[in-house]
Amino acid sequence: MRTTIDLPDDMFRRAKAVAALRGLSLKELISSFVETGLGRGDSGQTMGHDRPLPEFIKRSGVPIASLSNAEIEEILIKGDLESIGPY
Repeated sequence: MRTTIDLPDDMFRRAKAVAALRGLSLKELISSFVETGLGRGDSGQTMGHDRPLPEFIKRSGVPIASLSNAEIEEILIKGDLESIGPY
């Protein structure tokens, strides 16, 4: 299927260079990147989905079953604040 994508000039030049170094056409290079991004290898088997999602553990050692986006954001903010140190 034919489609059109807009790439920044620098990215286009880098992609053309990488394709040339690998002996590929730009179409082949971009197709392989899209295929990888979709999580499929040449064999057609899914890749990357066999790895478990990261598990959040409370300081008490008890895993947290699931978190909302707000809870994850709070954890990240607290981590950032702790890395900064006391004010």
